[in-house]
Order: sequence, then C-alpha cells, then structure tokens
Amino acid sequence: MNGTASPAAAPEACQQLAASGHSRLILLHYNHSGRLAGRGGADEGGLGPLRGLFVAASCLVVLENLLVLVAIVARMRSRRWVYYCLVNITLSDLLTGAAYLANVLLSGARTFRLTPAQWFLREGLLFSALAASTFSLLFTAGERFATMVRPAAESRAAKTGRVYGFIGLCWLLAALLGLLPLLGWNCVCRPRRCSSLLPLYAKEYILFCVVLFAGVLAAILALYGAIFRVVQATGRKVARSPARRKTRRLLKTVLLILAAFLLCWGPLFGLLLADVFGSNVWAQEYLRGMDWILTLAVLNSAVNPVIYAFRSREVCRAVLGFLCCGCLRLGLRGPGDCLARVAEAHSGTSTTDSSLRPRDSFRGSRSLSFRLREPLSSVSSVRSV
Repeated sequence: MNGTASPAAAPEACQQLAASGHSRLILLHYNHSGRLAGRGGADEGGLGPLRGLFVAASCLVVLENLLVLVAIVARMRSRRWVYYCLVNITLSDLLTGAAYLANVLLSGARTFRLTPAQWFLREGLLFSALAASTFSLLFTAGERFATMVRPAAESRAAKTGRVYGFIGLCWLLAALLGLLPLLGWNCVCRPRRCSSLLPLYAKEYILFCVVLFAGVLAAILALYGAIFRVVQATGRKVARSPARRKTRRLLKTVLLILAAFLLCWGPLFGLLLADVFGSNVWAQEYLRGMDWILTLAVLNSAVNPVIYAFRSREVCRAVLGFLCCGCLRLGLRGPGDCLARVAEAHSGTSTTDSSLRPRDSFRGSRSLSFRLREPLSSVSSVRSV
C-alpha cells in the first residue's frame, strides 16, 4: 500500500523516524494496521458527507454546552456546591465537543502531515476530554451520596474547598490518562502490540482505558442505586404522596442517566474490546468504517446537559432567561411575552422539581417540619431563589 514498508520489516528505519519525529512514522503504522485499505492512500482529501455529519455532531455538543454554561454562570444566583458540579460537567462536555471537532478536522489526509507528538496530542486530547466528562459524572454522584448519608451541617468553606479539590483531581487524572501514550505507553515500532483502530496506541493502554471507564460506570450505577434506596426509604417514613412522586421522578432520572451512558458508551466499549482481543487480520476486515461509534460516545456530552441541567428548575429558568434576553436585544419578541414564558416555566416546574431535602438529619418523622430535598440523581438540587 503506497509502497510503504511495515515497522516490523524495517525496525532500524522506524527507530530513526521515531527519533526524528518524522510524520512518515504515522504512515508506516497506518499501513501495517490496514487503515489505508479502501482510503485511496494517504493523499485522500475532502470533508465528505460522513465527516461533515461528524462535524455537525461536534458543533451541536459545543453549542449546547456553551449555552448552558453561559446561562449558568450569568444568571444563576446560587453558589452552592451543586453549582460548581454543574459548571464542571458542562465545561468538560464542552471540551469534549471541541476536542472531537479538532480530531475530525485533523483527520483524513491531514493525519499524515502530523508528527507523532501531534498525533498523540490529537488523540490524547479527546481521551482526556471524554475522561473528564465521565469523571465529573462520577464525582457528582459521589458528592450527592455523601450529602445523603452525612446530612449534618457543614461549613460552606469546607464544602467548597472539598469540591474544588475533587474537581481539580478529576481534571488531573483526565489529563494524565490522555498523556500516557505521549509519555511512553505506546507501540511505536512494535507493531504486534498496536491497535488496529488507533495504530500508534498499544492494545494494553486501550484495554486499561476500557476497564477504567467500565469501572466508572459501575461506580455511578452503585452510587445512584444507593441514593435511590435512601430517598425511597425516606419517602416511606414521610408517608406523603408528594414524596412518592419525587421518588418516582428520581427513579426516572437515574434510569435516564444510566440508559444514556450505556447507549452512548456501550458500542465504543465493545468496539475497543474487539480491537484488543481480535487479530489484526480480523480487525482489518470487520472494524473498518466504525468511526460513527466514537461519535455516539461524544453525543453523550450532548445528552448530559439535558439530564443534569434541564431537569433543574433553576437552570431551566436561567437558560430561558438568557435566551429571552437575547431575543429582547434582537427585537424578536415582546418583553411581556418573554417574561410570561419564563414565569410559566417557573410555575410549571416548581410543582414537579422539588425534592427530598431533610434539614439536618433523617431522624424523626414529624411530617409538617420535615423539609424535602431536591432530586438527587440529577443536578437539580439547587435551591430556588
């Protein structure tokens, strides 16, 4: 293919290319993995309809999360810990869309103009953004569970400091995960250890990532299951119909979270596992043209704002208010109509988005003095003000 030798056939030449950081090294590995088959070679260019669809999907993720992020920062008055979790999730999903857009635009013929370091940065940035998004969901679930099992009062400074620390840890771990191949965990000039889908990535590294993300999914599932059991038990103690409705609402939110995660990430996990455990010949035959599966995983970052943000009445008001302000400035809508819609959204969600919020503890069942907590499966526990 293109007359390019395999790294295994010319190890000394491969090592020289690796030492000099020459872009021809990428061509060698793509040729050995079979990724050049059916592409018309490394000179194939053009965006194409499929890649155009990928660009549209990434733009959707970026614009949706940018809207939610700006609305939260500009119009939400609450600065409780949930606010910072919301900002962190939205920012990580925004960067996921941006990283995927950069990945698509630098693919195709541009791939073979990249140096190995640039190739590792292109792929690593996407891995880091996806990891940051997933770790943010895990952190939010963990913080919610901690709030449920330790309802005693805690100083605002201590709570905020811990949240900042965990957010920083999420991003540090995500950056480290994406940089591991650049730091040396790769298969450069060792083609037998290389992935067929990502020809410079070692199969061991991809397996590590799959196991890590699967573990995160299992942890999210366990935490939300525990939260649901606590809220369900609390609803039984209160023995009021609103509490039961809130329990059902919580169950729906948990199911939405898990269904979205499994639907978006499940095919990617299966594809990567098939790449790790299948032979190169099998992978070249059956794993070709599977780029849409990565797009599906990225679309989870478009679903997250809907689940984690728009199920919160305060975030809904913030987004609607932000949009209405934009419409007013453009002269697209009358002020009375705009404000009426915001008020309608406020009153419509306030009856369904309150939640099981005990004041200080779960002790006692004095129903009239027992305050309710917002649904703890989504980021909708922000106080209405």
